[in-house]
Amino acid sequence: MIAHGPHATPATAADVPRRNWAGNVRYAARAFHRPTSTDDLRRLVAGSTRIRAVGSGHSFNRFGDTDGDLVTLAGLPPVVEVDRERGQATVSGAMRYGDVARHLHTQGYALANLASLPHISVAGAVATATHGSGPTHGNLATAVAALELVTADGDLLRVDRETDPDTFAGMVVGLGALGLVTRVTLDLVPAYELRQYVSLDLDREALDEALDSAYSVSVFTDWRAPRLREVWRKQLADQPPAPADWLGTTAATEPRHPVLGMSPENCTPQLGEPGPWHERLPHFKLGFTPSSGDELQSEYHVPRTAAADVLAALDEVAHLIAPVLLVCELRTVAADELWLSPNHQRDSFVVHFTWIDDTAAVLPVVAAVEERLAPFAPRPHWGKVFVTDPTELAARYPRHADFVALLPRQDPTGKFRTNLLDNYFPR
Repeated sequence: MIAHGPHATPATAADVPRRNWAGNVRYAARAFHRPTSTDDLRRLVAGSTRIRAVGSGHSFNRFGDTDGDLVTLAGLPPVVEVDRERGQATVSGAMRYGDVARHLHTQGYALANLASLPHISVAGAVATATHGSGPTHGNLATAVAALELVTADGDLLRVDRETDPDTFAGMVVGLGALGLVTRVTLDLVPAYELRQYVSLDLDREALDEALDSAYSVSVFTDWRAPRLREVWRKQLADQPPAPADWLGTTAATEPRHPVLGMSPENCTPQLGEPGPWHERLPHFKLGFTPSSGDELQSEYHVPRTAAADVLAALDEVAHLIAPVLLVCELRTVAADELWLSPNHQRDSFVVHFTWIDDTAAVLPVVAAVEERLAPFAPRPHWGKVFVTDPTELAARYPRHADFVALLPRQDPTGKFRTNLLDNYFPR
């Protein structure tokens, strides 16, 4: 267990971010808060009429914005408590995955998967069903065994999957609308090592085989050529390396960055160098700028079986995509039962776009992409840029109406609601 005491200098509202990481959202809150204890947070929530929590700010839309109080939980004491008997760890929701992973690894434990960025907060990533990759790996929220949250009346509530598994499945991916998550209990696995290899120039016909070829796989393309530019394979360290001409590709002979022109120094070690799980699963190192920094992002989850047809559909707008694209990443995520998970009851093929930092230029392309993807019932990542019609989006989630009904039970006065939330989950 780690539990740091009070800050030598008390945290102030000046420590609360005024905008998101990308800078495309400037928060509209009337007041900013950084409590240093759970009791202070509970009093703040109880006395507020509108309040939201901001995590690491790696969200690109206004689901987390509010015209009331905006609070960061980063001032609460960071805690990592390992329960060896249960094979679980309870961690502070505001902690970054990269920091949690380091503590777990020193005790011989690991998480089954991580996102490409270790910089994101646990609670924020879980609330939006953020994910890594791998055909047998669910998104990060599927590793959650329990949540502790401050409810609208300021009470502290613990919910777990054993007591009421169905309602729990509705609360895990909660979009911050059910309370402020202070602690998260995560399932653990024994620590493991991985090797990361990058292969160049993959034929599209080999995409499915490539995505199933390692513990975690990401494929990168730029929509400027018919072949796929790079495959990043993170395989268990005790498995033999693939041949240099694997699936007709060419093995990279020097480290790469997903975004052309960016320094590979920011990326986790490649070229087959073995290392601990938390230093290989993310694409980027914890102490370095992830991705490009100046960017927007969109992402869509479609049925895994539709991968080839999805790429063919997007080919029709490749001439629109390429000029505003930094890189496109293709991944897989396993199905789950979480109500608002984009992977609800279907294995997913995931198309992620990292766009240039130009909202006016990007939004029309996002609309064109969504139009081409519409036959595949795409579910956008909740934390990215999307323009999906609310009625269409509701139809893509079998438990959407159940979540709409759950909201007033947990938050009768709409304390945690936002304008964008009202748009997609009307009262």
